[in-house]
Amino acid sequence: MIEPTMMRGVDEDTRQPAPERIPVAGPWVTDLEVRYVAEAAAGDWYSNAGRSVGQFETEFADYLGTGFAAAVPHCTSALHLAMLALGIGPGDEVIVPEATWVATAAPITYVGATPVFADIDVDTWCMSPESLTKCLSPRTKAIATVDLYGGMPDMAALTSVAEGIPIIEDAAQSIGGKLHGHLAGTLGDIGTFSFHGTKTLTTGEGGMVVTNRSDLAERIFRLRDHGRTPADHRYFTTEEVGFKYRMSSLQAAFGRAQLARIDELLDKKRQIFEWYEYRLADVPGVRLNHRQDGVRNTFWMVTAVFDRSYGLTARRLMEFFDLHMVDTRPFLPPLSSLPAFAGYETATDAAYRNPTAYDIAARSINLPSALVLTETQVDRVCDLIHTVLLSS
Repeated sequence: MIEPTMMRGVDEDTRQPAPERIPVAGPWVTDLEVRYVAEAAAGDWYSNAGRSVGQFETEFADYLGTGFAAAVPHCTSALHLAMLALGIGPGDEVIVPEATWVATAAPITYVGATPVFADIDVDTWCMSPESLTKCLSPRTKAIATVDLYGGMPDMAALTSVAEGIPIIEDAAQSIGGKLHGHLAGTLGDIGTFSFHGTKTLTTGEGGMVVTNRSDLAERIFRLRDHGRTPADHRYFTTEEVGFKYRMSSLQAAFGRAQLARIDELLDKKRQIFEWYEYRLADVPGVRLNHRQDGVRNTFWMVTAVFDRSYGLTARRLMEFFDLHMVDTRPFLPPLSSLPAFAGYETATDAAYRNPTAYDIAARSINLPSALVLTETQVDRVCDLIHTVLLSS
Protein backbone atom coordinates (compact mmCIF):
# COMPACT_ATOMS: atom_id res chain seq x y z
CA MET A 1 0.00 0.00 0.00
CA ILE A 2 1.20 3.54 -0.74
CA GLU A 3 1.63 5.30 2.61
CA PRO A 4 0.12 8.80 3.02
CA THR A 5 3.55 10.27 3.79
CA MET A 6 4.74 9.18 0.36
CA MET A 7 1.97 11.18 -1.28
CA ARG A 8 3.04 14.64 -0.03
CA GLY A 9 4.37 17.33 -2.35
CA VAL A 10 6.31 19.12 0.44
CA ASP A 11 8.76 17.73 3.00
CA GLU A 12 7.01 18.72 6.25
CA ASP A 13 10.17 18.31 8.35
CA THR A 14 12.37 20.66 6.35
CA ARG A 15 9.59 22.73 4.79
CA GLN A 16 11.39 22.61 1.47
CA PRO A 17 9.24 23.50 -1.55
CA ALA A 18 8.28 20.72 -3.94
CA PRO A 19 10.62 20.30 -6.90
CA GLU A 20 9.79 21.75 -10.30
CA ARG A 21 7.10 19.78 -12.10
CA ILE A 22 8.35 17.31 -14.72
CA PRO A 23 6.36 17.42 -17.99
CA VAL A 24 5.14 14.26 -19.67
CA ALA A 25 5.49 15.61 -23.22
CA GLY A 26 6.54 18.70 -25.13
CA PRO A 27 8.71 20.05 -27.96
CA TRP A 28 12.31 21.09 -28.42
CA VAL A 29 12.35 24.51 -30.08
CA THR A 30 15.45 26.35 -31.31
CA ASP A 31 16.26 29.60 -33.10
CA LEU A 32 15.82 27.76 -36.42
CA GLU A 33 12.07 27.39 -35.89
CA VAL A 34 11.81 31.03 -34.85
CA ARG A 35 13.70 32.17 -37.96
CA TYR A 36 11.64 30.05 -40.37
CA VAL A 37 8.36 31.29 -38.89
CA ALA A 38 9.52 34.90 -38.95
CA GLU A 39 10.49 34.56 -42.62
CA ALA A 40 7.07 33.08 -43.44
CA ALA A 41 5.30 35.80 -41.49
CA ALA A 42 7.14 38.43 -43.49
CA GLY A 43 7.03 36.84 -46.93
CA ASP A 44 4.25 34.25 -47.42
CA TRP A 45 1.71 36.68 -48.90
CA TYR A 46 0.38 37.73 -52.31
CA SER A 47 2.23 35.83 -55.03
CA ASN A 48 4.05 33.85 -52.33
CA ALA A 49 0.89 32.93 -50.40
CA GLY A 50 1.12 29.39 -49.06
CA ARG A 51 4.74 29.03 -50.15
CA SER A 52 5.87 27.37 -46.90
CA VAL A 53 3.04 24.83 -47.10
CA GLY A 54 4.14 23.63 -50.52
CA GLN A 55 7.76 23.51 -49.42
CA PHE A 56 6.87 21.51 -46.30
CA GLU A 57 4.84 19.02 -48.34
CA THR A 58 7.65 18.54 -50.85
CA GLU A 59 10.30 18.13 -48.17
CA PHE A 60 8.13 15.74 -46.15
CA ALA A 61 7.39 13.58 -49.19
CA ASP A 62 11.10 13.55 -50.03
CA TYR A 63 11.96 12.48 -46.49
CA LEU A 64 9.52 9.57 -46.62
CA GLY A 65 10.06 8.73 -50.28
CA THR A 66 6.34 9.02 -51.07
CA GLY A 67 4.82 10.44 -54.20
CA PHE A 68 2.37 12.77 -52.45
CA ALA A 69 2.04 14.60 -49.14
CA ALA A 70 -0.76 16.98 -48.12
CA ALA A 71 -0.42 19.22 -45.04
CA VAL A 72 -3.59 19.45 -42.97
CA PRO A 73 -4.74 21.00 -39.66
CA HIS A 74 -4.35 17.80 -37.62
CA CYS A 75 -4.10 14.02 -37.91
CA THR A 76 -7.86 13.68 -37.36
CA SER A 77 -8.47 15.54 -40.63
CA ALA A 78 -5.78 13.41 -42.30
CA LEU A 79 -7.62 10.25 -41.26
CA HIS A 80 -10.96 11.73 -42.33
CA LEU A 81 -9.57 12.54 -45.78
CA ALA A 82 -8.05 9.06 -46.05
CA MET A 83 -11.41 7.44 -45.40
CA LEU A 84 -13.21 9.75 -47.79
CA ALA A 85 -10.62 9.07 -50.50
CA LEU A 86 -11.17 5.32 -50.06
CA GLY A 87 -14.92 5.79 -50.52
CA ILE A 88 -15.83 4.52 -47.05
CA GLY A 89 -19.42 5.25 -46.04
CA PRO A 90 -22.61 4.00 -44.38
CA GLY A 91 -22.82 0.22 -44.12
CA ASP A 92 -19.03 -0.19 -44.20
CA GLU A 93 -16.80 -1.33 -41.35
CA VAL A 94 -13.27 -0.17 -40.53
CA ILE A 95 -11.15 -2.23 -38.14
CA VAL A 96 -9.08 -0.34 -35.56
CA PRO A 97 -6.91 -1.49 -32.65
CA GLU A 98 -8.31 -0.96 -29.16
CA ALA A 99 -5.15 0.83 -28.00
CA THR A 100 -5.20 4.19 -29.73
CA TRP A 101 -6.44 7.73 -29.23
CA VAL A 102 -10.09 8.31 -30.11
CA ALA A 103 -9.05 10.30 -33.19
CA THR A 104 -8.20 7.07 -35.05
CA ALA A 105 -11.79 5.88 -34.77
CA ALA A 106 -13.77 9.14 -34.78
CA PRO A 107 -13.41 9.75 -38.56
CA ILE A 108 -14.94 6.31 -39.17
CA THR A 109 -18.12 7.67 -37.65
CA TYR A 110 -17.79 10.96 -39.57
CA VAL A 111 -18.28 9.06 -42.84
CA GLY A 112 -21.14 6.99 -41.41
CA ALA A 113 -19.21 3.71 -41.13
CA THR A 114 -18.85 1.43 -38.10
CA PRO A 115 -15.64 0.95 -36.09
CA VAL A 116 -14.72 -2.66 -35.26
CA PHE A 117 -12.29 -3.07 -32.37
CA ALA A 118 -9.34 -5.47 -32.61
CA ASP A 119 -7.07 -6.64 -29.79
CA ILE A 120 -3.38 -5.77 -29.55
CA ASP A 121 -0.20 -7.81 -29.42
CA VAL A 122 1.15 -8.30 -25.91
CA ASP A 123 4.65 -7.11 -26.86
CA THR A 124 4.24 -4.44 -29.54
CA TRP A 125 0.90 -3.07 -28.23
CA CYS A 126 -0.13 -2.73 -31.88
CA MET A 127 -2.91 -4.52 -33.74
CA SER A 128 -2.84 -8.30 -33.36
CA PRO A 129 -2.98 -10.19 -36.68
CA GLU A 130 -4.88 -13.03 -34.97
CA SER A 131 -7.51 -10.61 -33.70
CA LEU A 132 -7.72 -8.91 -37.10
CA THR A 133 -8.61 -12.26 -38.66
CA LYS A 134 -11.58 -12.59 -36.31
CA CYS A 135 -12.78 -9.04 -37.01
CA LEU A 136 -12.98 -9.32 -40.80
CA SER A 137 -16.41 -9.44 -42.39
CA PRO A 138 -17.93 -8.88 -45.85
CA ARG A 139 -18.50 -5.27 -44.74
CA THR A 140 -14.83 -4.55 -43.97
CA LYS A 141 -13.82 -1.63 -46.20
CA ALA A 142 -10.48 -0.69 -44.60
CA ILE A 143 -8.09 -1.45 -41.76
CA ALA A 144 -6.54 1.34 -39.69
CA THR A 145 -3.29 0.26 -38.05
CA VAL A 146 -1.57 2.34 -35.36
CA ASP A 147 2.17 2.63 -34.65
CA LEU A 148 1.58 2.97 -30.93
CA TYR A 149 4.05 5.10 -28.94
CA GLY A 150 6.55 4.79 -31.81
CA GLY A 151 6.45 0.99 -32.10
CA MET A 152 5.31 -1.00 -35.14
CA PRO A 153 2.83 -3.81 -35.78
CA ASP A 154 3.65 -6.95 -37.74
CA MET A 155 2.70 -5.37 -41.06
CA ALA A 156 3.60 -8.43 -43.12
CA ALA A 157 1.15 -10.53 -41.12
CA LEU A 158 -1.54 -7.82 -41.15
CA THR A 159 -1.19 -7.36 -44.92
CA SER A 160 -1.45 -11.10 -45.45
CA VAL A 161 -4.64 -11.26 -43.40
CA ALA A 162 -6.07 -8.17 -45.15
CA GLU A 163 -5.84 -9.84 -48.58
CA GLY A 164 -6.10 -6.58 -50.51
CA ILE A 165 -8.30 -4.61 -48.13
CA PRO A 166 -6.85 -1.07 -48.01
CA ILE A 167 -4.70 -0.22 -44.98
CA ILE A 168 -4.56 3.24 -43.44
CA GLU A 169 -1.43 3.57 -41.31
CA ASP A 170 -1.95 5.92 -38.38
CA ALA A 171 1.68 6.96 -37.90
CA ALA A 172 0.75 9.93 -35.69
CA GLN A 173 3.22 8.85 -33.00
CA SER A 174 6.02 7.35 -35.07
CA ILE A 175 7.64 9.90 -37.40
CA GLY A 176 11.09 8.53 -38.29
CA GLY A 177 10.32 4.97 -37.26
CA LYS A 178 11.35 2.13 -39.55
CA LEU A 179 10.16 -1.41 -40.18
CA HIS A 180 12.73 -3.48 -42.09
CA GLY A 181 14.06 -0.30 -43.70
CA HIS A 182 10.67 1.18 -44.59
CA LEU A 183 9.70 4.43 -42.88
CA ALA A 184 6.57 4.74 -40.77
CA GLY A 185 3.72 6.17 -42.81
CA THR A 186 4.72 4.27 -45.97
CA LEU A 187 3.54 0.82 -44.86
CA GLY A 188 -0.07 1.02 -46.05
CA ASP A 189 -2.11 2.55 -48.85
CA ILE A 190 -2.30 5.86 -46.97
CA GLY A 191 -0.24 7.17 -44.05
CA THR A 192 -1.23 9.88 -41.58
CA PHE A 193 0.84 11.95 -39.15
CA SER A 194 0.20 14.25 -36.21
CA PHE A 195 2.23 17.37 -35.47
CA HIS A 196 0.46 18.17 -32.20
CA GLY A 197 2.54 19.99 -29.61
CA THR A 198 3.24 16.71 -27.80
CA LYS A 199 4.70 14.96 -30.85
CA THR A 200 8.36 14.45 -31.77
CA LEU A 201 7.98 16.73 -34.80
CA THR A 202 5.51 19.49 -34.08
CA THR A 203 3.86 22.47 -35.73
CA GLY A 204 1.90 23.24 -32.55
CA GLU A 205 -1.12 21.63 -34.15
CA GLY A 206 -1.16 20.05 -37.59
CA GLY A 207 -0.85 16.87 -39.59
CA MET A 208 0.06 15.27 -42.91
CA VAL A 209 -1.51 12.64 -45.12
CA VAL A 210 0.75 10.76 -47.55
CA THR A 211 0.35 8.16 -50.27
CA ASN A 212 1.98 6.71 -53.36
CA ARG A 213 -1.37 6.21 -55.09
CA SER A 214 -2.15 9.06 -57.48
CA ASP A 215 -5.89 8.27 -57.48
CA LEU A 216 -6.08 8.70 -53.71
CA ALA A 217 -3.86 11.80 -53.81
CA GLU A 218 -6.18 13.52 -56.31
CA ARG A 219 -9.20 12.92 -54.07
CA ILE A 220 -7.34 14.08 -50.96
CA PHE A 221 -6.09 17.33 -52.53
CA ARG A 222 -9.53 18.13 -53.91
CA LEU A 223 -11.46 17.38 -50.72
CA ARG A 224 -8.92 19.26 -48.59
CA ASP A 225 -9.68 22.52 -50.40
CA HIS A 226 -13.49 22.79 -50.44
CA GLY A 227 -13.73 20.36 -53.36
CA ARG A 228 -11.73 22.55 -55.73
CA THR A 229 -9.14 21.38 -58.21
CA PRO A 230 -6.04 23.47 -59.01
CA ALA A 231 -7.67 24.46 -62.30
CA ASP A 232 -10.79 25.68 -60.47
CA HIS A 233 -8.90 27.53 -57.78
CA ARG A 234 -8.61 30.96 -59.40
CA TYR A 235 -12.25 31.04 -60.48
CA PHE A 236 -13.71 29.93 -57.12
CA THR A 237 -15.73 27.12 -58.68
CA THR A 238 -16.29 23.78 -56.98
CA GLU A 239 -17.54 20.49 -58.36
CA GLU A 240 -18.44 19.04 -54.94
CA VAL A 241 -18.65 20.14 -51.33
CA GLY A 242 -15.36 19.45 -49.58
CA PHE A 243 -13.62 20.57 -46.42
CA LYS A 244 -11.34 23.35 -45.23
CA TYR A 245 -8.46 21.10 -44.22
CA ARG A 246 -5.42 23.23 -45.06
CA MET A 247 -2.38 24.00 -42.93
CA SER A 248 -1.28 27.61 -42.44
CA SER A 249 2.04 28.97 -43.72
CA LEU A 250 3.29 29.71 -40.20
CA GLN A 251 2.64 26.15 -39.06
CA ALA A 252 4.31 24.78 -42.17
CA ALA A 253 7.36 26.99 -41.66
CA PHE A 254 7.73 25.71 -38.10
CA GLY A 255 7.37 22.13 -39.42
CA ARG A 256 10.06 22.66 -42.04
CA ALA A 257 12.54 23.66 -39.34
CA GLN A 258 11.58 20.66 -37.21
CA LEU A 259 11.94 18.33 -40.20
CA ALA A 260 15.42 19.75 -40.86
CA ARG A 261 16.26 18.68 -37.28
CA ILE A 262 14.45 15.33 -37.34
CA ASP A 263 17.54 13.19 -36.71
CA GLU A 264 18.44 15.33 -33.71
CA LEU A 265 14.90 15.01 -32.33
CA LEU A 266 14.83 11.24 -32.83
CA ASP A 267 18.24 10.86 -31.17
CA LYS A 268 16.97 12.71 -28.10
CA LYS A 269 13.92 10.44 -27.88
CA ARG A 270 16.13 7.37 -28.02
CA GLN A 271 18.44 8.85 -25.39
CA ILE A 272 15.52 9.46 -23.04
CA PHE A 273 14.34 5.87 -23.46
CA GLU A 274 17.83 4.52 -22.82
CA TRP A 275 18.12 6.57 -19.64
CA TYR A 276 14.99 4.84 -18.36
CA GLU A 277 16.00 1.45 -19.75
CA TYR A 278 19.36 1.52 -17.93
CA ARG A 279 17.91 2.59 -14.58
CA LEU A 280 14.99 0.15 -14.62
CA ALA A 281 16.76 -2.85 -16.19
CA ASP A 282 17.05 -4.74 -12.89
CA VAL A 283 13.64 -3.79 -11.49
CA PRO A 284 11.47 -6.92 -11.48
CA GLY A 285 7.98 -6.68 -12.90
CA VAL A 286 8.44 -3.43 -14.86
CA ARG A 287 8.43 -3.69 -18.64
CA LEU A 288 9.15 -0.81 -21.05
CA ASN A 289 8.53 -0.37 -24.79
CA HIS A 290 9.43 -3.48 -26.75
CA ARG A 291 12.62 -3.56 -28.83
CA GLN A 292 11.82 -5.51 -32.01
CA ASP A 293 14.26 -6.99 -34.52
CA GLY A 294 14.13 -5.02 -37.75
CA VAL A 295 12.28 -2.11 -36.13
CA ARG A 296 13.52 1.38 -35.32
CA ASN A 297 11.20 2.30 -32.48
CA THR A 298 11.03 6.07 -31.99
CA PHE A 299 9.95 5.75 -28.33
CA TRP A 300 7.61 8.72 -28.58
CA MET A 301 6.22 7.88 -25.14
CA VAL A 302 8.29 5.79 -22.74
CA THR A 303 5.69 3.45 -21.30
CA ALA A 304 5.90 1.24 -18.22
CA VAL A 305 3.78 -1.89 -17.73
CA PHE A 306 3.68 -2.98 -14.08
CA ASP A 307 3.30 -6.64 -13.14
CA ARG A 308 -0.11 -7.63 -11.80
CA SER A 309 1.51 -8.78 -8.54
CA TYR A 310 2.06 -5.15 -7.51
CA GLY A 311 -1.67 -4.48 -7.53
CA LEU A 312 -1.08 -0.99 -8.96
CA THR A 313 -3.67 0.48 -11.29
CA ALA A 314 -2.88 3.13 -13.89
CA ARG A 315 -5.07 5.66 -12.08
CA ARG A 316 -3.40 5.03 -8.73
CA LEU A 317 0.06 5.34 -10.27
CA MET A 318 -0.87 8.62 -11.92
CA GLU A 319 -2.18 10.01 -8.64
CA PHE A 320 1.06 9.06 -6.89
CA PHE A 321 3.27 10.75 -9.48
CA ASP A 322 0.98 13.78 -9.63
CA LEU A 323 1.43 14.40 -5.92
CA HIS A 324 5.18 14.25 -6.44
CA MET A 325 5.09 16.89 -9.20
CA VAL A 326 5.53 14.45 -12.08
CA ASP A 327 3.14 14.43 -15.04
CA THR A 328 2.20 11.05 -16.50
CA ARG A 329 -0.47 9.75 -18.86
CA PRO A 330 -2.50 6.56 -18.83
CA PHE A 331 -1.86 3.86 -21.37
CA LEU A 332 -4.64 4.66 -23.83
CA PRO A 333 -7.87 3.07 -22.57
CA PRO A 334 -9.52 0.58 -24.94
CA LEU A 335 -11.68 2.39 -27.49
CA SER A 336 -14.59 0.04 -26.86
CA SER A 337 -14.59 1.05 -23.18
CA LEU A 338 -15.26 4.71 -23.99
CA PRO A 339 -18.81 6.01 -23.48
CA ALA A 340 -18.55 7.58 -26.95
CA PHE A 341 -18.78 4.12 -28.54
CA ALA A 342 -21.26 2.55 -26.11
CA GLY A 343 -24.01 2.64 -28.71
CA TYR A 344 -22.10 0.50 -31.23
CA GLU A 345 -22.91 -3.20 -31.28
CA THR A 346 -19.25 -3.89 -32.09
CA ALA A 347 -18.32 -2.58 -28.62
CA THR A 348 -20.68 -4.77 -26.61
CA ASP A 349 -18.48 -7.88 -26.41
CA ALA A 350 -15.13 -6.22 -27.09
CA ALA A 351 -13.87 -6.52 -23.52
CA TYR A 352 -14.31 -10.29 -23.79
CA ARG A 353 -12.80 -10.48 -27.28
CA ASN A 354 -9.84 -8.19 -26.57
CA PRO A 355 -8.39 -9.15 -23.17
CA THR A 356 -4.84 -7.99 -23.86
CA ALA A 357 -5.78 -4.36 -24.50
CA TYR A 358 -7.95 -4.24 -21.39
CA ASP A 359 -5.31 -5.89 -19.22
CA ILE A 360 -2.35 -3.74 -20.28
CA ALA A 361 -4.31 -0.48 -20.13
CA ALA A 362 -5.29 -1.18 -16.53
CA ARG A 363 -1.71 -1.37 -15.21
CA SER A 364 0.42 0.84 -17.44
CA ILE A 365 1.34 4.50 -17.70
CA ASN A 366 3.34 6.79 -19.98
CA LEU A 367 6.37 8.21 -18.18
CA PRO A 368 7.71 11.74 -18.76
CA SER A 369 9.10 11.83 -22.31
CA ALA A 370 9.29 15.52 -23.17
CA LEU A 371 12.11 16.42 -25.54
CA VAL A 372 13.55 18.88 -23.01
CA LEU A 373 13.78 16.17 -20.32
CA THR A 374 17.09 15.96 -18.48
CA GLU A 375 18.89 12.91 -17.12
CA THR A 376 18.47 14.30 -13.60
CA GLN A 377 14.70 14.40 -14.09
CA VAL A 378 14.71 10.81 -15.30
CA ASP A 379 16.64 9.90 -12.12
CA ARG A 380 13.88 11.47 -10.08
CA VAL A 381 11.14 9.59 -11.92
CA CYS A 382 12.97 6.27 -11.51
CA ASP A 383 13.51 6.92 -7.81
CA LEU A 384 9.78 7.40 -7.46
CA ILE A 385 9.14 4.14 -9.30
CA HIS A 386 11.36 2.35 -6.78
CA THR A 387 9.47 4.05 -3.95
CA VAL A 388 6.02 3.13 -5.19
CA LEU A 389 7.02 -0.48 -5.85
CA LEU A 390 8.54 -0.90 -2.39
CA SER A 391 5.35 0.42 -0.81
CA SER A 392 2.94 -1.70 -2.83
